[in-house]
Amino acid sequence: MKLTDNVLRSFRVAKVFRENSDKINCFDFSPNGETVISSSDDDSIVLYDCQEGKPKRTLYSKKYGVDLIRYTHAANTVVYSSNKIDDTIRYLSLHDNKYIRYFPGHTKRVVALSMSPVDDTFISGSLDKTIRLWDLRSPNCQGLMHLQGKPVCSFDPEGLIFAAGVNSEMVKLYDLRSFDKGPFATFKMQYDRTCEWTGLKFSNDGKLILISTNGGFIRLIDAFKGAILHTFGGYNNSKAVTLEASFTPDSQFIMIGSEDGKIHVWNGESGMKVAVLDGKHTGPITCLQFNPKFMTFASACSNMVRKVF
Repeated sequence: MKLTDNVLRSFRVAKVFRENSDKINCFDFSPNGETVISSSDDDSIVLYDCQEGKPKRTLYSKKYGVDLIRYTHAANTVVYSSNKIDDTIRYLSLHDNKYIRYFPGHTKRVVALSMSPVDDTFISGSLDKTIRLWDLRSPNCQGLMHLQGKPVCSFDPEGLIFAAGVNSEMVKLYDLRSFDKGPFATFKMQYDRTCEWTGLKFSNDGKLILISTNGGFIRLIDAFKGAILHTFGGYNNSKAVTLEASFTPDSQFIMIGSEDGKIHVWNGESGMKVAVLDGKHTGPITCLQFNPKFMTFASACSNMVRKVF
């Protein structure tokens, strides 16, 4: 089934999960779309079954806290950053709830974590103004980049390049095989002092980059030329909350939650807003992602909500 403006308008809340006592700070769908895993400020990791629409397991990371959780390619394993004690990234087996490896190195909070779509490489960006390149098989950092400010970063869908958003004003593209030579492209944007960049994502077709901010707008840019294609606004974010914006899997639509629990959807080509959905959320929608394989998407505040067509 194809996503169209009308199909997006007809999404409805299928289920509300109230497993958490505090804000859900991140979630991630498994590549096959069958499960979604969430991390929360209450130190819990909750695994949901997308097909049965129910929580399967809850694990805790009481000592270190848990943030920015990401599935790896191996079944039942995740990496996540910590929000207590230290800024080490942890590699966890969900199967037996044991750590496989630690990735120490960052000296301040990790604010970006992206798994390569093709292999065991991942990148992390931190408030210590560095981006680090890692391999799941080694605790040692495989590459280190010092930047002029807070970074956001992400792999492209083919895992050949990664993009770094630096200081909320430029996007730098790096070739993974020769990133130590510096970026092969740099796109400078107009700096907006009212907000900062909070996330960066490629569309699945690799042609677009979506820049999220903690202000009242998000930007869509051409991944090859760096031109700003659209600036999307008109949603509520008066308290400078970090709201996750996402592409639909077909790269055609862009969506974001807002502080009043509504979800705004735009057509990426025309730039027109096509839907405002009621998310039935009690607080700001900090996390929002479309299922990579099925006609559902999830959004989260302190509750997790699953929407279906």
